[in-house]
Amino acid sequence: MAKLEINNLHVGIEGKEILKGVNLIVNSGEVHAIMGPNGTGKSTLASALMGHPKYEVTEGSAFLDGKNLLEMEVDERARAGLFLAMQYPAEVPGVTNSDFMRQALKATSGKEVGLFEFAIKYEKIVEELKMRADLAHRYLNEGFSGGERKRNEILQLKVLKPKFAILDEIDSGLDVDALKIVGENVSSLVNSDFGCILITHYQRILDHIKPTNVHIMIDGKIVLSGGQELITKIDKNGYEWVKEELGIDFVEGEQ
Repeated sequence: MAKLEINNLHVGIEGKEILKGVNLIVNSGEVHAIMGPNGTGKSTLASALMGHPKYEVTEGSAFLDGKNLLEMEVDERARAGLFLAMQYPAEVPGVTNSDFMRQALKATSGKEVGLFEFAIKYEKIVEELKMRADLAHRYLNEGFSGGERKRNEILQLKVLKPKFAILDEIDSGLDVDALKIVGENVSSLVNSDFGCILITHYQRILDHIKPTNVHIMIDGKIVLSGGQELITKIDKNGYEWVKEELGIDFVEGEQ
């Protein structure tokens, strides 16, 4: 069993504190949904864990199987088993999807990747995600719709098979059919070797990816944790009840 452990994590950008002491433990086999209003630090948590240089960790720790993530470069974190499905995947003109994935797999595994074996595996996952048959030969995300980009992130996840994935609003930009495809493919990965942090605003993705734990983040902290009952209450009443119940004064979108 793998473990991702975050203790009292404080993160800032340009001198402004965004995360104000996040504590979270995720084990393989678990799906932790992090929900909350805009501007509460959810995407900051994802970026900081993956090592985005814009974000400065000022206090706290993050360990993956006892290894200090905060002392690693981004590529080292990926090789240690951490994966980030980005909210806004970038285009990379001139690099085909298949070349990118083959090199990424080689880099993270440290092993040579046979072309024939890789092609069979890649085509199978393309079919599972119901993506275009010519995907392998298209440039990475160039000319892709928002939904195609998100499915391409899940394709990368399925090829690389990390220990933990952070899915940052993977549901945004997906129609009903694509949401179901993405949800089912992510759910199929969850086992004793894989765990997931799912960052989202909405309940709809959680109809397809059932979380084991639900956390509400407000003003840079996880203020409430529970199970499915939190999702139901949020869907019905929004987040104002959390602020009122816990006495939190926070304006949405200020971070």
